[in-house]
Amino acid sequence: MQYEKSFKEEAVKLSDEIGVKAAAAQLGIPYYTLSTWRNNRKKYNSDSYVGSGHKRMSADNKEQRILKLEKENAELKHSNEILQEALGFFAVRRKK
Repeated sequence: MQYEKSFKEEAVKLSDEIGVKAAAAQLGIPYYTLSTWRNNRKKYNSDSYVGSGHKRMSADNKEQRILKLEKENAELKHSNEILQEALGFFAVRRKK
């Protein structure tokens, strides 16, 4: 069964307050599932519950990804400027 990120976060908070066994019983989920969520929170912090099909990234990988995207963004902006200038050039030329 798949659970929403918000449900997992609230379940873990509840388990902090009343214990893993009691929280699992109250929520109707297996003890080992809640225990795994708690372990993931301890190990990954904010990336604990990334969701199905998403990969966790280390801080280094995130920084590299951000730098790559920033570079790509700058290249796309530059290309867009060139296209805008070309469009203006041809629009002026067409009027003549």
